[in-house]
Amino acid sequence: MEVITIESQAFKDLTAKINTIAKFVTAMQSKAEEEPEDGWVDSYEVCTFLKISSRTLQRLRSSRSINYSQIRGKIYYRISEVQRLLQDHVIRRSDEHLHDLIKNHQLHAEQRRAIRTDK
Repeated sequence: MEVITIESQAFKDLTAKINTIAKFVTAMQSKAEEEPEDGWVDSYEVCTFLKISSRTLQRLRSSRSINYSQIRGKIYYRISEVQRLLQDHVIRRSDEHLHDLIKNHQLHAEQRRAIRTDK
């Protein structure tokens, strides 16, 4: 075991910085829980709930009408981005389709959290 000694003031500064970071992380987590609509969904979910083809989604990506992120070959979209497309009438669907997408995303996120807590 290794013992490290530091000055009292340096220790206080360090703990103050750690507390600031912890408060920031907690605030960001609560903000994310308040706004679950701004999660990430994959192409399959977008196509299924908006009732569009994967080719239509590809055209939207190619024309840069929708922002996306690609991780290990899989493409993800922010729900707020899909909502923007609906509001701009790029995709003509009812709000009900968007609410189905959000509800499915929330259900899927809750299932993942339950699996993590079971381990």
